[in-house]
Amino acid sequence: MSDENQVDSSRRGLLVATAAAGGVAGVAGAGAFVATFEPSERAKAAGAPVEVDVADLKPGEMKTVEWRGKPVWVLRRTPEMVASLKKTGGDLADPKSERNADDLTPEYARNEHRSIKPEYLVTVGICSHLGCSPSPKLEAGAQPSLSSDWQGGFLCPCHGSTFDLAGRVFKNKPAPDNLQVPRHMFASDTRIVIGKDEKGEA
Repeated sequence: MSDENQVDSSRRGLLVATAAAGGVAGVAGAGAFVATFEPSERAKAAGAPVEVDVADLKPGEMKTVEWRGKPVWVLRRTPEMVASLKKTGGDLADPKSERNADDLTPEYARNEHRSIKPEYLVTVGICSHLGCSPSPKLEAGAQPSLSSDWQGGFLCPCHGSTFDLAGRVFKNKPAPDNLQVPRHMFASDTRIVIGKDEKGEA
């Protein structure tokens, strides 16, 4: 083999080795760069918005989804349920959702039905007393542990706090506040995004 061929062979080997080393460094660098696009641990812990399909939810039915490790109820209220909210006002501790409003009730839900659309209630299913999850008692009428003029709502099994069909707490109950209405918005007539609204993410 001539000296010229040996030099070409050496150069070729050096070129291959250099390219391989550069490729490994490039892949490692690209991996680190791509990793910067992933959500931080803090963002993961906070929880991303959740989209809920309510197309199959019939009037009077409720769906539970998880957001930030909490149960969120989406209740499709019947016209009768919406009308019942006018009957409970005098018995409620905070009928206008004025207590801790910035933490518990977005501006667009500070109304009698505590929602964007009267038909739909979106609320975190955790009692404001000690964090138990209330049970849905949606039907009106006398029931165990409930008054004879019960209009429908929620009963906390831990200490007896009761909430109406808008998640508003009744007077003289252990729970100090209404159920939380998370920030949410309608992506369409049948899809609700929980944890995000027109102002951004919660």
